[in-house]
Amino acid sequence: MSLGLLPTSRICLHDLAMRRDRDEWIVGRFETREFVVLPQVGEMALRLLGQGLTIEETTARLIGKTGCDFDVLSFVRDLVELGFVAEIDCRPVQSEPPSPPSFPRLRPEHLRFVLSPVLPALFGCLMLAAGTTLVIRPELLPGYQDLLWSSHGSLVLALSAIGGWSLLFTHEMAHLVTARATGVQARIRLGTRLQFLVAETDISGIELAPRRHRLTAYLAGMAVNLSTAALAILLLAVTEENAVAHRILSAVVVLAVVPLSFQLLVFMRTDAYFVMQDLLGCRDLFGDGKAYAKYIRGRAWKVATGRGPALADPSLSLPPHERHAVRMYSIVLVMGTILCLAALTAFTLPADIALISQAVTRLGPHHPAMVNVDSVVVLLVLGTAHILWAVTWWRQRNEMPSPSKRSIPTTQRTF
Repeated sequence: MSLGLLPTSRICLHDLAMRRDRDEWIVGRFETREFVVLPQVGEMALRLLGQGLTIEETTARLIGKTGCDFDVLSFVRDLVELGFVAEIDCRPVQSEPPSPPSFPRLRPEHLRFVLSPVLPALFGCLMLAAGTTLVIRPELLPGYQDLLWSSHGSLVLALSAIGGWSLLFTHEMAHLVTARATGVQARIRLGTRLQFLVAETDISGIELAPRRHRLTAYLAGMAVNLSTAALAILLLAVTEENAVAHRILSAVVVLAVVPLSFQLLVFMRTDAYFVMQDLLGCRDLFGDGKAYAKYIRGRAWKVATGRGPALADPSLSLPPHERHAVRMYSIVLVMGTILCLAALTAFTLPADIALISQAVTRLGPHHPAMVNVDSVVVLLVLGTAHILWAVTWWRQRNEMPSPSKRSIPTTQRTF
């Protein structure tokens, strides 16, 4: 793309948001959900350019203030690629329209109440009440067998599907609503985490919010699951044990709590991962941990074979507090990934292959109608799941990375 950029060029920037974070600045556009980290000199250049100074005037001003010969021309080219520049010398800069957010009619001013400190207090009271109820009446604590609340398998599957998808939607909406309350144009879509097909909410830009608001957005989904389970436990205490309502409520508790175990798999960028990353003060714990693991693998190969190029430790470019966290996290990342893929190979794939093979062999006119229907349902369910995973994985694989040298990765919450 020919930008027509000259040292005498002036640019007009889109409406950008920014927040200081230690010695760096987080800058970005909420409309496009593109956010990057800039050094102090980059933030100064951005402000000078925003005041209408030309590229060469900005360069001279930065040299006078910092003594740093900052390449403003290349910097502006990066800003254009990021979609931060609206005009160059009064000529509009063409850029792809941003993908629309989910539920655009939800406005931040309508949702400010979710950031109130009253809600965490109410959540704490609800959890305390449910915990006290279980201490007094431990028999109310459900088990996996409570999912089989009816002798009719179709009713059990229907409740599991309706309850599971309802919780999934509410979980993701909790992330979206809390992020939207801070001004983030969040978007819900499908994604993949290793062999798992997941729903994820892109809340990129939440990094600009205060830490309390960030943690609220990260924890909102899990809070919804726990609140649902707590309410169901309180209702269990006032229903007859042999009533249908009691059995359904027990199943709801299991459906709400069991998915939370997935959130503890921090090697897959789950909700708990983003909380951990924020508390550790890391920018991209997963990306940096992956890069460090590749470096260790390459170094081990070079030591073992004596072949291969000289490798530089990528963690050395990180601040000390990030460096130590990244090196420890890389161990969790590698071990968790190995165990997860081992489970896929040892259990999930053989089970899926067996079910599909059985379904195929039981199709045909020589089998009863109900056997054919059962086989078709199995093939549709498993086939749809695997095709969705493959299509989603391919889409994510082909998404272009940001050209920034140290961009903030897309901040997505998964369920």
